[in-house]
Amino acid sequence: MGRIFETPLYPYSRSPDQDAVVPARHRVVVVGAGPVGLATAIDLAMQGIEVLLLDENDRVSWGSRAICFAKRPLEILDRLGAAQRMVDKGVVWQLGKVFFGDRQVYDFNLLAEDGHRRPAFINLQQYHFESLLCERIFEMKAADAPVDLRGRNSVTNITEQEFGLELDVDTPEGPYKLRADWLIACDGAGSPIRKMMGLDFPGQVFEDNFLIADVVMDGDFPTERWFWFDPPFNRGQSALLHKQPDGVWRIDLQLGWNIDREAAVKPENVIPRLRAMLGEGVKFDLEWVSVYTFQCRRMERFRHGRVIFAGDSAHQVSPFGARGANSGLQDSDNLCWKLALICEGKAPESLLDSYDAERLQGAEENILNSTRSTDFITPKTEVSRIFRDAVLDLSADHAFARPLVNSGRLSVPCVHDGSPLNTADALPGAPARTRPGAPCTDAPLGEGFLLDRLGGGFVLMTIDAESPDQVAAGGITARRLALRAGDDATGALAARYLGAAAQGVYLVRPDQIVAARWAAFDQASVQAALLRATGRA
Repeated sequence: MGRIFETPLYPYSRSPDQDAVVPARHRVVVVGAGPVGLATAIDLAMQGIEVLLLDENDRVSWGSRAICFAKRPLEILDRLGAAQRMVDKGVVWQLGKVFFGDRQVYDFNLLAEDGHRRPAFINLQQYHFESLLCERIFEMKAADAPVDLRGRNSVTNITEQEFGLELDVDTPEGPYKLRADWLIACDGAGSPIRKMMGLDFPGQVFEDNFLIADVVMDGDFPTERWFWFDPPFNRGQSALLHKQPDGVWRIDLQLGWNIDREAAVKPENVIPRLRAMLGEGVKFDLEWVSVYTFQCRRMERFRHGRVIFAGDSAHQVSPFGARGANSGLQDSDNLCWKLALICEGKAPESLLDSYDAERLQGAEENILNSTRSTDFITPKTEVSRIFRDAVLDLSADHAFARPLVNSGRLSVPCVHDGSPLNTADALPGAPARTRPGAPCTDAPLGEGFLLDRLGGGFVLMTIDAESPDQVAAGGITARRLALRAGDDATGALAARYLGAAAQGVYLVRPDQIVAARWAAFDQASVQAALLRATGRA
């Protein structure tokens, strides 16, 4: 296969901004063209907000890095016009198996119910993911969307001015200055923006080392997630296997503490480990090899004046559970509609306080789950190891033990129960899964799906209830989506949104999170909830 990460996708070219006498001013500057930065630029431009994306590189990430993309981020990408190309390229999966030693102890299904457009997960190398998002940006730019992507443009300094921010940008042809109303730092765990602002990134570093190998081979393993505790080919440690597109397989092998990291990645040491796992008769080639240790960190706050952090620049977790890129895409989804309303003068800047509150909660949940996974996979004491091994033994025959097995709790969106944007629940008998603060759950509607019908604005969704075609408050309009429970012959819509209720009215945010719900329409209540959801309670 072609090595896509070796090809410049957005090569440097001189910008008119570099010749401006007075520094050019941009509404939003995004720094970092990884998955989160690219998605952020697309989202803002789709809402008509002028955005400039700067990246110190000119090509997609080297190595597959993030590979597992979950259902909720795929639904976000649907709204951005990019999900189908991801699914078409990716490997769709929802089944996993857990092994202890040389025996399977149990398996699991991550999406056991029908009636969702998107799968539980796809596996897709990060370089493909970034390339497809770049493709989307190029399409938008060709259609005159207000988005620009500049390669080999590195921000070296930020100063706050009366008008906003002034940036020093370095290029192959020398430095220049830019001005920005807002800057969104999506520049990764080592965030130069965070460092130049002198901001802390507190957290925990775990001692264990893991080998990542992306292997090109014709394997006969099924399209599932396989995780081994104490396998015969890596005794006393763990291993993980995932299938990717283009005949590439991701293999993670736990190596333990106090290793020679430089020696561990040498082919003469990697290949024997892989042969022991895959078998002597399997032919394979190494595409990418790395050794990593876990870190769980987060900033105290994600917003610092007009500089906002998202993705790995704001928080970092261990890779078990596929929480890194998936949570970063949810950061972007949460942030962009709020910033767009502020840029349009339709919401106060204090609305960004809810970004901090909600995505700090998301980061805390991810760090908690990631830390628990790490502790189970790499027990720190003999007592912890004895407990873990007993749980694994019991799980083979006893269902009660299986929830205790933690090979990496896989990414799910958090529910913002305590969000300041929520209105108290007023729909008795309705399911908890779609309460205020929860992301909307998909459901089939004729030949389509609910989330496609919701789109990306405020929506007043009525199910077997009456309301006007739109409701406005404070310059924000919520359009009505009128549904009947009978629109879904499977019963999923009623089961997921009504439960024991006869009818329901939902106010849904632009990021498809429920802001409020009622048993019947009341204009004053809806208007008050709309004001609260836009930070003007």
